[in-house]
Amino acid sequence: MKTVERARRHERIAKSLRGNSDCPRLVVFRTKKHIYAQIIDDSVGKVLVTATTVSKGFKEKNPKTGNKDAAEKIGKMIAELAKAKGIKKICFDRAGYKFHGRIKSLSDGARKGGLEF
Repeated sequence: MKTVERARRHERIAKSLRGNSDCPRLVVFRTKKHIYAQIIDDSVGKVLVTATTVSKGFKEKNPKTGNKDAAEKIGKMIAELAKAKGIKKICFDRAGYKFHGRIKSLSDGARKGGLEF
């Protein structure tokens, strides 16, 4: 039931958030153990940058992947990857999750990394 409610919230949010080439959309997905972040250009329908706690480089350095510290590191990682692609400004899509805990930590990490929301 929770996932259905979250999906409905995400649909409502997604109506107003559309990423384009000037301001792509940073969308977040989380599970109990991992967190995933993608920067998407909706005008083309293409994923530009992705960062997850599942990736080999991240898991080797950080054994714990389901906490706020890991989420903040993912935020910084996606900011670095976005800067390398020339992306500075994004719109944040929390995907129906509350802006609290790991979601907030990820956005704070992205801001510290240099992304503008």
